[in-house]
Amino acid sequence: METRKHLAAERKKTCNCAQAVIATYADMVGITEQQAMNLGNAFGSGMGNMEGTCGALTGAAIIVGLATGDKLRSRKVMTKIMTQFQERNGATQCKLLKGVGTGQVLRSCEDCVADASELLESELF
Repeated sequence: METRKHLAAERKKTCNCAQAVIATYADMVGITEQQAMNLGNAFGSGMGNMEGTCGALTGAAIIVGLATGDKLRSRKVMTKIMTQFQERNGATQCKLLKGVGTGQVLRSCEDCVADASELLESELF
């Protein structure tokens, strides 16, 4: 499969990070783009307040769950994705990635979306 990480990063311009990831892979898990957008509504900005997990990772988790249909495999895959994302970017929490409270931005939203997409693809597609 040709990578879709650039498409996902481009989508970020018009939606939140979770929606960008979910919509990019919607066709691969049997949902419509509108369903993907609805699934991701509340997961932008670290679940709405920057305190939670990066929306791109949350979007990847939704795709993993839909793609595998298996709780144990989903957890295993997401643990691997989260670990690799942490190693690459230094954090998985939105506010830390954005530098809220530290003044040091670790990664842009577009790059977080591309990274989460790349890691998702390496594990599933």
